[in-house]
Amino acid sequence: MMPIKPPSELRNDITADVTNGASRLLYDLGYAPLLEFRLKIGRRADICGINDKGEIIIIEVKSTLEDFRIDIKWHEYIDYCDQFYFAVNNNFPKEILPNNTGLIIADRFGGTILHDAVINKLSPARRKSLTLLFARQAAQTIFSKS
Repeated sequence: MMPIKPPSELRNDITADVTNGASRLLYDLGYAPLLEFRLKIGRRADICGINDKGEIIIIEVKSTLEDFRIDIKWHEYIDYCDQFYFAVNNNFPKEILPNNTGLIIADRFGGTILHDAVINKLSPARRKSLTLLFARQAAQTIFSKS
């Protein structure tokens, strides 16, 4: 008999699976995904992706209803991307998510966009700043793993 996992471990498993699937989806859509992207406002976006046009997507992964309800920071990410999405698994109560954000359903193998996010084009100065920040963090990630 398989041991029953405590709720915190189940949440961690769901988060890891949804993060993996949403990252794969971004990659398939032509974005380079970066996990735990640190913004200059002191927040960390779960996933940030940038494509060859310099368009930036931020994805906030939610594993449970409680995880969504206690999160007060996701609103702050919208000013730092062209599009903002929530990524959840198929069991998440999708109807509680805001209509003005995009929605990705994901598992460990991939993801699907259920509805696109509103496009809010970044200013050129903010795009440049975020692109440089993204490049530096990506390089630091590679360097720290070597």
